[in-house]
Amino acid sequence: MRVLLVEDEQPLAGYIEAGLHKHGFTVDVALDGQSALDKCEITPYDVVVLDRDLPVVHGDTVCRRLAQRGESRVLMLTASDAVEDRVGGLMLGADDYLGKPFAFSELVARVHALVRRSAPARPPVLRAAGVALDPARRTAERDGRLLRLTPKEFGVLERLLAAGGDVVSVETLLDKVWDEHADPFTNAVRITVGTLRRKLGDPPLIETVIGAGYRIRTCG
Repeated sequence: MRVLLVEDEQPLAGYIEAGLHKHGFTVDVALDGQSALDKCEITPYDVVVLDRDLPVVHGDTVCRRLAQRGESRVLMLTASDAVEDRVGGLMLGADDYLGKPFAFSELVARVHALVRRSAPARPPVLRAAGVALDPARRTAERDGRLLRLTPKEFGVLERLLAAGGDVVSVETLLDKVWDEHADPFTNAVRITVGTLRRKLGDPPLIETVIGAGYRIRTCG
């Protein structure tokens, strides 16, 4: 799940970014409204967590433009928490509104809820060849054996299982599981798939499709 955090207070931005990372989100950060718009031109974010009082381009303008494009869910996160402020934010096109200060667990729950609204419906637990992966609980097992996966390994396995046997390209995995700082020429995906294969054990579950990417073996 790819999130853009737009927050001009750098200490707070760092705190939120670190917390979202711990909950399995891939997070990019923008410190002003124009940077946020520029990043959204390049990357299709699942959710944009948007401060309202931003420099360069105001958060209201950012929200309005993102709503017009309709590609990302917007969660306004701001100290302006009066009823009229919440109503105004929602009228601009925000999908949700959370005032500061906030409980981090509530922020995570709201982001998860927005991701569920923006993504096609899928089973709550993804399964194939004895593997069961629960995205909400962040757990994975194979034949009853708990798999101790890193966040990147979990993200790759989740994307492959969700594809239902279709090929997932390296570019897609970099885009959805890593972040904007990932080198497109890196071997990170290949290395992560290698360690994931070892943890999954036999029979082999992940198939390499030369020149295309990876997919889950659904039979045979």
